[in-house]
Amino acid sequence: MQDLTKAQKARVAIRSFKTIAYALALRGFYRPSGKMGQTLADCLITLSPEIYGSMNDPRVVELNGLEYVIDRLPRGIEECTRIILTEEEQFEDSPFEKTIPLKRRRSCYRISKNEICFVITRGLSEIYDILTHITFLNLEAQKIHSRMTDEADIKTNEWGDLEKVIHRINNLTGKEVEQAIWDVSLIVGRSYHETRKAYESFEKNKQEKKSNNGLFPLIYQLGKRVEEEKKSRENLLTVHLTPSLMNIIAHQRYGEQWADDIKEKLLKLNLLNRPLHIISANLHSVMNLIYGHAATHACENQTAKTDEDLYHFVQCLRDQHTDILNFAAKHGFHAIPDCSGTHIDCQIIDTALLDGVTFHPDLKLNMSAVENKKPVILVMDYAFGAQAFEVMDRLLEPFNKDHEMPMNVQSISVMGKAGILSGKQGDIMLASAHVIEGTSDNYIFDNDLAGEDFEPDINVYIGPMVTVLGTSLQNRDMLKKFQSSWNTVGLEMEGGHYQRAISAAIIKGHISKNVKVRYAYYASDNPLVSGQTLAAGEMGAEGIRPTYMVTKVILEKIFS
Repeated sequence: MQDLTKAQKARVAIRSFKTIAYALALRGFYRPSGKMGQTLADCLITLSPEIYGSMNDPRVVELNGLEYVIDRLPRGIEECTRIILTEEEQFEDSPFEKTIPLKRRRSCYRISKNEICFVITRGLSEIYDILTHITFLNLEAQKIHSRMTDEADIKTNEWGDLEKVIHRINNLTGKEVEQAIWDVSLIVGRSYHETRKAYESFEKNKQEKKSNNGLFPLIYQLGKRVEEEKKSRENLLTVHLTPSLMNIIAHQRYGEQWADDIKEKLLKLNLLNRPLHIISANLHSVMNLIYGHAATHACENQTAKTDEDLYHFVQCLRDQHTDILNFAAKHGFHAIPDCSGTHIDCQIIDTALLDGVTFHPDLKLNMSAVENKKPVILVMDYAFGAQAFEVMDRLLEPFNKDHEMPMNVQSISVMGKAGILSGKQGDIMLASAHVIEGTSDNYIFDNDLAGEDFEPDINVYIGPMVTVLGTSLQNRDMLKKFQSSWNTVGLEMEGGHYQRAISAAIIKGHISKNVKVRYAYYASDNPLVSGQTLAAGEMGAEGIRPTYMVTKVILEKIFS
């Protein structure tokens, strides 16, 4: 029997993880310590994702990976032994505490001390994401538990000291904190400085965002949970997937309501028949570029210097969000908060009301070119993975069910952040095609963006993008295979799903085949380079220039 390459093994692991996750949704529950849970863990171990760093090293706990996961799961997840995934929103009038993770827009409810519930509204990608993180947490918990005791099964001194710290966690002196960091460093197998860095990062988000309980309780609770599991089967961590969860697969209930809300707003504003330009992006860059310059001139307490370089100028707008919002509302701007459960807020900009609005000198918007057309811009916040197909598919449908009111879509622009395979953080990627991982689906299209549209001092890579199952389900060997066989320049999670919906809308006659399509991504990480994965942290100010450069080019195309 021929041996598989590492890339082939990775592909099999991802396919197996996907299949098992689907089977678990049908079965209704599993235990991470049980047979099905161990199979998921084996898939993740085989895959050894770059984002989880040293996950497969039994000697050390992966601190960066822990931080990445905890930022995307609700506060207190480490304390829970019952985790429920459900499609039904049934908690609106309940006394249960609602919590949204720091870096994932998902609604979670703390039912009791040991039980937490995820309301799944964003499709299969969200299920894969949660199950991957739970699997990783359980693997790290087992490592921590193995270091609680010595070879004689006696609790170590450092674990005993950590227990004492937990009992008076809010009354520690500075010296006691440093001693606790040292004890934890021995437990997790990391240096004092690595552990201190992790402690400070957790503590910052704990104090400022209330998004976690801190590093000490996290390590303690993960180890303690495994210990309690070994004492009694009643304490086994169990993940339940309710029968209603299968309703989210291919039924598009949330996407339908979301799209209907947008069309109702367009109809109410009498904008439904006007040329429509859809932009999938963040909810600040388009608004800031169109309104920021004029708003700061109108504001008496302006802090942004409007004669500065565009990218320095937008950095100064952070503290003027309210002023810009108030100004924009008087000049054609309408916010559409999500009420459907998709967690995708939107904005409508009526360009007919931009008369008299001045733009930054570096932003070249040809208003005379669109004077007679008076286009409407719809900015939609980022979708999550396969959810992109659901929302775009519904958005591009004609307004009523008899298909009598088609949307007058002129362009669809997707601006996102992605992992790059050939360059570095801050570089830009333009997609020439999307290849959806794990399927035979691939989409080639004419991208209305070109390298010469961008400033010459920034690196622009043009080629296919791979739309992956999840950022936590990738490894170096498989990505290199994509790079060599498909000539891919980067990886992301939504582009292929958007294009699948766009292609379907063209085939069904819902939109013109001449609609302009634009895909541009800026590199948030390079998963092939150690220390440059998403687990290494956010880009911060370094992400401002590529973000706003892509936004600038898209707007200049719309107004050309």
